[in-house]
Amino acid sequence: PSFTSFTSVKDDQARLHGESIAMIHDSHQNNVSSGVTSSLGAMKGELESQSNENDLLEPDIEESSDMTASDEDSTWISWFVNLRGNEFFCEVDEDYIQDDFNLTGLSSLVPYYDYALDMVLDVEMPLEQQALTDEQQEVVESAAEMLYGLIHARYLLTTRGMQAMHDKYQAAACFGRCPRIFCEGQPTLPVGLSDVPRTCTVAVYCPRCCDIFHPKSSRQANIDGAYFGTTFPHLLLLTHPDLLPPPPSQRYVPRIYGYRINKDSAYYAVPRALQEEDEDPAPSHSTRRRGGGGATQQRQGAGG
Repeated sequence: PSFTSFTSVKDDQARLHGESIAMIHDSHQNNVSSGVTSSLGAMKGELESQSNENDLLEPDIEESSDMTASDEDSTWISWFVNLRGNEFFCEVDEDYIQDDFNLTGLSSLVPYYDYALDMVLDVEMPLEQQALTDEQQEVVESAAEMLYGLIHARYLLTTRGMQAMHDKYQAAACFGRCPRIFCEGQPTLPVGLSDVPRTCTVAVYCPRCCDIFHPKSSRQANIDGAYFGTTFPHLLLLTHPDLLPPPPSQRYVPRIYGYRINKDSAYYAVPRALQEEDEDPAPSHSTRRRGGGGATQQRQGAGG
């Protein structure tokens, strides 16, 4: 071949080589640009995702801070009354607790009395109390609950206590309802079977059938009955006669094959005894004294 054709072939090869290099460079630039774009897109998506997560978390953080602030602002009494299972309790006014006359006799019933009273009233913990062991601190907390319960029983018999429980009773059946069918869901009232602490747990009294029952909630069933006392529900109903319900419209009658059971049979022995006991109250103290004096005179007359 001629020198001219050889030169042209060489030029063509150089041109093709240059075009290949340019194509490779352009492809590399495109890949780099595409990679950068993808990376930027991924980073943008991640930032947007984090922003959305932060937006979702912000209300929780605010709510948590609000709850924390609310817990810090609440008093011990408010905290205790709002505990789950303590729905029977009302808030006792601090003015009532700060009156020493209203606490007469409680210091001998409650261990760590001074510490417990300070806890109930949110008094700043003294240095000696800060040195209490964990076991002693638990005893103080338990004593504070006991002290508040005994104060609560006394507070219920005051005008303010009666009104507080009256409002709770009318607002909702927070004390439960009577389980008897013919009482038709009559709201009940808490009552104790003894005024002595640690004697029995709280019961609920139905003013329609005049009977008592265990609370439905197991938490409430473990509350000391002395924290409400034996007087409260009956005094409340006497003070507010508008709360007295009518008697049950029906009464259950036992039947066998459709026939009533004879009331003189042994089947009714227990109800009959209970009825006789209700109709024959125990003699009063003055009656017993008069009876005793007469018996003494008879014995003296017989001896004479």
